[in-house]
Amino acid sequence: MAAQQPCVPALKVPRGRTPAGDIDYLVLTFAELAAEAAAWRDRLVARGVRPGDRALVMVRPGLPLIASVFALFQLGAVPVIIDPGMGRKHFLASVARSRPRVLLGIPFAQILSRIFWGAFSTVALRIPVSGSLTARLSGPRSAGRLSPPAPVGRLAPDLAAILFTSGSTGAPKGVCYAHGMFDAQVRLIRETYAIAPGEIDLPLLPIFALFNPALGMTTIVPELDPRHPADLDPAKIIQAIRQESVTNSFGSPTLWRKLGDHCLAHRLSLPTLRRVLCAGAPVPAALWKNAAGFLPNGQLHSPYGATEALPIATVSAAEIDPDSVRGACVGRPLADIAVKIIALTDAPLPTLAHACELAPGAIGEIIVSGPVVTREYDALPAATAAAKILEEGGGAAPERVVWHRMGDCGYLDAAGRLWFCGRSAERVETLHGICHTEPCEQVFRPHARAARCALIGLGDRPRQRPALVVETSVSDSRAARALARELRQLALAHPHTASIDTFYFHPKFPVDVRHNAKIHRLALARWAATAKGFTSDPKR
Repeated sequence: MAAQQPCVPALKVPRGRTPAGDIDYLVLTFAELAAEAAAWRDRLVARGVRPGDRALVMVRPGLPLIASVFALFQLGAVPVIIDPGMGRKHFLASVARSRPRVLLGIPFAQILSRIFWGAFSTVALRIPVSGSLTARLSGPRSAGRLSPPAPVGRLAPDLAAILFTSGSTGAPKGVCYAHGMFDAQVRLIRETYAIAPGEIDLPLLPIFALFNPALGMTTIVPELDPRHPADLDPAKIIQAIRQESVTNSFGSPTLWRKLGDHCLAHRLSLPTLRRVLCAGAPVPAALWKNAAGFLPNGQLHSPYGATEALPIATVSAAEIDPDSVRGACVGRPLADIAVKIIALTDAPLPTLAHACELAPGAIGEIIVSGPVVTREYDALPAATAAAKILEEGGGAAPERVVWHRMGDCGYLDAAGRLWFCGRSAERVETLHGICHTEPCEQVFRPHARAARCALIGLGDRPRQRPALVVETSVSDSRAARALARELRQLALAHPHTASIDTFYFHPKFPVDVRHNAKIHRLALARWAATAKGFTSDPKR
């Protein structure tokens, strides 16, 4: 891209306001960004970073993230990217398990590595990065231009990076990405959404900015704290979109619902946006309905996937029935992606012969295969065995097809569309059958006070009792019982929710930091074990 469009802006980093009130940006062209990445590469080589080294990347979003990761790729080193918002315990365990030789980090990261030295015991090189706006490598520059490092032969199966899952339903795991998987991701994203060089992207999840240089898109760094994305100021994000004529944006349903509500409340539209990619959790019906009001020339899309396999399927607003209570339609599988639905089981499945494939319409576990499907977790053989299925057939192990168990429940309809019904770990098993989170919660979300709610199971499988937790505050027991009666009437209107007669009210749900959209339902179930639940029966 630097050769194809050298003078086109590649990156814009906000650094304040002009006297007129516009956002003032530091601008780097594609040629300048390529030169910056090469300079980082040279300095890393001078500091002793070698091909094959694992480098823990703890830098600011924007220029430092993009420049450092592409420098490591050029060098043949392996960036390790861990979400710091997962909590200290999980973060330190993830660092220890990933065994980095290099720490590339801001001053706070360097201090952290000294305080918790046990987790960072494998780190031999600590390379500080400035905390300034451009966040360049700290320390003196080399006297002259270093010779380029010897070319590193990288094949499609070679390890390219280790990216960690959010840990929304368990401990975070390091996912091993090969170079061929990144190539396939870029190709599928470009082809599926017709993204062309010269477009302008504002990514609300920093790591997705790494796709932009390969896609030829200008990256507008948003004014938000990646540690607390839900606290974003929608006015600042909307100003950036309108000022910079942004054509593309990726963000969670939580963030885009906030932005959409701001647009509708202030009668604003975003005419330059061609597409909004919304992922991380099911898109609520209200956002699907309202999107046309602030996207007059664009469309809302919801790609489906996971850290281990992305993208898998996609659906647009034009294809959605926002009033469905059958689950969340996530669309048709993308080119080169295969999807199957198998009978639910928590046991490992070594090969497809051990799985029972279900017919269209039957809810089961979603499994996927294709060029973007990762093959293993880092240093977690048991987790790999639990999540991967080898396809039967001959050939050496590296060439055999790997199916990934998404950990999601869903079904394929007669038209070949995939529907998401909830996380497998969060299903509620009763003596009368299984309750799935998404179809059940869809029944209650139209209620003005139950827009965010969570199905939980009381007790142990398979004798659980379904209950619903609603994110709202109630003034007293009388108000709680009145709200419970209203929710109970909604439950009785559908066979799959008729057994839900107990309701809990929680002021603020625990959610993942990465998307601020994935509700920690298992944590809510533990909370409900000692909390007061309400029913429509005044005697209970």
